[in-house]
Amino acid sequence: MPYRFIYFDLDDTLLNHRKAEKLALEQIWVEFDLQSLASVDQLQEIYHHINVILWEMYGRGEIDRDTLQRTRFERTLYRINSDLNWKKVGDQYIEFYQKFWEWQPGAEEAFQEIMNTYPVGILTNGFAETQRVKLGTFGLNSHKIITLISEDVGVMKPQPGIFDAATRISGVKTDEILYVGDSYSSDVLGGTGYGWDVAWFTQETDEKKREVATFCFDDFKQLLEFIKSKK
Repeated sequence: MPYRFIYFDLDDTLLNHRKAEKLALEQIWVEFDLQSLASVDQLQEIYHHINVILWEMYGRGEIDRDTLQRTRFERTLYRINSDLNWKKVGDQYIEFYQKFWEWQPGAEEAFQEIMNTYPVGILTNGFAETQRVKLGTFGLNSHKIITLISEDVGVMKPQPGIFDAATRISGVKTDEILYVGDSYSSDVLGGTGYGWDVAWFTQETDEKKREVATFCFDDFKQLLEFIKSKK
C-alpha cells in the first residue's frame, strides 16, 4: 500500500543532535577548565550515559523536567569531582549546544523532496521550547508541516499515546503512515508497536533488531529510493 503521510523524528534523524551535544561539552570542558579533572572524552561519555538514563526516567514519569535538567549536570560534575555550580554549567551548555545545530548529511534535501510529494510531520521528544527553536531555525515550523512535541502532547515516545495523537492529526489510517527515526526503543519499537511502518536510520548490524523495522538505511538517498518504490 502506498504511503499517504510521512512523519520524521527530529534529533539524530533530521538534525545531528549527538554531534551538537559532543561539541558543546567540548566547549564546556575548555570554558570551565576541566582538563585536570577528566579528559574531554570522559566528560562526554559520563554526561551522555547519565543523560540517557534520566530521559528514560522522565519518559516513564519517574522524574520531572526540572529534576532532569538539574541532575544530569549535578551527577556529571560529581563524577569528575568538580564543585562547579550545576546551573551555571547547564546554562552555558545550552548556549553552546544551540551554536552547533546542523542537518544530518543529506537530510535537508531528502526532506524537501519528500515534502513536495507527501504531507509530512515532525514527531519529537524533548523540551518544547528547545524543540520549537530548532524547528524555527531550520524552517521546519511551516504551516505545511504537522508538528508534535512530546511535552505538548503530554506523553513521550515510545508510549502509544503520542503515536495515537499523531495518527489522528494526520487524517490517514495507521497503515498509511511511514515514520523515519533513529532510536530503536523510541522510534522503531514505539512506531511498529503502534502499527506504523518505520524506516530506521541506523548503522546497526544486529539482524534481529533490523528485522523489526520496515526498512533500514544509513544514507538518505536510500530512503528516497525506498519511498519511490512504494508509490
